[in-house]
Amino acid sequence: MGSSEEESGGVAVAEAAEAGIDIEALENEGDIAADYIEGLLDIADFDGDIDMDVEGDRALVSVVGATLDELIGKNGEVLEALQELTRLAVHRTTGERSKLMLDIGGYREGRRKVLFRLGSDTAEQVQESGEPRSLDPMTPFERKVVHDAVAAAGLRSESEGEEPRRYVVVYPE
Repeated sequence: MGSSEEESGGVAVAEAAEAGIDIEALENEGDIAADYIEGLLDIADFDGDIDMDVEGDRALVSVVGATLDELIGKNGEVLEALQELTRLAVHRTTGERSKLMLDIGGYREGRRKVLFRLGSDTAEQVQESGEPRSLDPMTPFERKVVHDAVAAAGLRSESEGEEPRRYVVVYPE
């Protein structure tokens, strides 16, 4: 049988299909994005393997390799820019807006764990104090992870401010 990652990916795909999400279209987005990223890696002379998956309602393309730090950049800034370029490449081909997520060297997965913990810890602090708490500005990806963690803790959160200084506020019950 497959690894636990494959099994959990299969569950996510099955749940997405049940929710009426067009898995074939998301897989097509992933293929287009993988081709685009592969071309960029070739031009920049970076080595990397590309993995594709569907996670919920979006395609996920991951690049793994030993020398990819330059493609992540400080605080993931280069990764964010590459993701937007990749989404544009998908849009140009499909004519549809893409919510594709790009990960390089496991950066986003690592950030997801840290941010989920931040959201959970903040929710706990707000629950104890009864006072709302604002977090530092974050990217849309980072805010979504925090919102998910806060919701899982049973509290409410909202994004406030304007990009690129948009931030999460966690509210008590």
